[in-house]
Amino acid sequence: MAEPLKILTLNAIAAVGLQRFPKDRYSVGADVAAPDGILVRSQDMHKMDIPVSVKAIGRAGAGTNNIPVDKMSQRGAPVFNAPGANANAVKELVIAALLISARNLVPAVRFVDGLKGDDQALHKQVEDGKKHFAGIELPGRTLGVIGLGKIGSLVADAAIKLGMDVLGYDPEITVDAAWSLPAQVRKAHSIEEVLKASDFVTIHVPLIKATRNLINADRMQLLRKAAVLLNFSRDGIVDDGALVEALNAKKLRAYVCDFPAEKLAGHPQVVALPHLGASTREAEDNCAVMVAEQVRDFLEHGTIRNAVNFADAVMPRESNFRVAIANANVPNMVGQISTAMANAGLNIHNMLNKSRGDMAYTLVDVDSAVPDSLIAELSAISGVLSVRYLPAH
Repeated sequence: MAEPLKILTLNAIAAVGLQRFPKDRYSVGADVAAPDGILVRSQDMHKMDIPVSVKAIGRAGAGTNNIPVDKMSQRGAPVFNAPGANANAVKELVIAALLISARNLVPAVRFVDGLKGDDQALHKQVEDGKKHFAGIELPGRTLGVIGLGKIGSLVADAAIKLGMDVLGYDPEITVDAAWSLPAQVRKAHSIEEVLKASDFVTIHVPLIKATRNLINADRMQLLRKAAVLLNFSRDGIVDDGALVEALNAKKLRAYVCDFPAEKLAGHPQVVALPHLGASTREAEDNCAVMVAEQVRDFLEHGTIRNAVNFADAVMPRESNFRVAIANANVPNMVGQISTAMANAGLNIHNMLNKSRGDMAYTLVDVDSAVPDSLIAELSAISGVLSVRYLPAH
């Protein structure tokens, strides 16, 4: 019987996700040695000495900024995430933020918390003070959505149902996202167009080099003076220093975000929540289930779904004998793999090769058992990063 596969958990992962690993075939826990895979939520792994045994990392959430993706790519190990699994949770929080900001609810609560006196005195203070918290209604207002992935599309749909006009921008929208986008969303041609035309702007893009400080001082100048900026994406997307200057200069009315920061602390026009976007039981369960299934499918069958550093590679098994090869995306790699297998007397039953950027991945089903000598030969090919033999159990 094969040795159990080992999964190291770096954070508390929802039990419903961990149950996806059969107990008779997996050892799962926070203290397993030489793990085959790692499941993580928010723990920073950049300074972690990741064991050489690790073949995959699964992030139970969308962002992977806490994982050394480049280092894992050099090992030929995919980093999985769970895109869309927490989308409804984030959508609901964004809609709550819209309502909070439109009706000035946080300043109003702060005002009430500071009242003193008996009921008669409280009543007078309330009647005298409530005019300072008069808000606006959402129907007919324009919501600008920057980033039209799963979350952005759900936010757009919810806003339309609240009677808002929605203006969306996403230069890299996928076909699937375009199909799911409500037809009523007007398409903008630039971020600048969104900022100029919107009463509320919400951002739903990943934090990468190109999006850091996406909303900077120059772009904040384009916002309407009564506009509200919402950020439930990542804290580095908005330049906090420039934002405070814009608020102080009355360039926008308010900022609601999920990322407290020193520069924002105590500002009367800022509402910062403690990173609650995915903090629902349902979202945590969905993320854990999704990423556990992806890691298990990769470890057992070599399948790749939703890896941030590899293209999807899904090939139904047509043989009991499978080889999975991760390699640099260079010419003639498939030819060298095929030649080595032919020289070993193996008949290729089916093959799949996928690439994205500098990374490529090949699945090969053959008709008979694969000798250790062939695995060693494949591993020695220049550019090959990892080779795994995956016979069916």
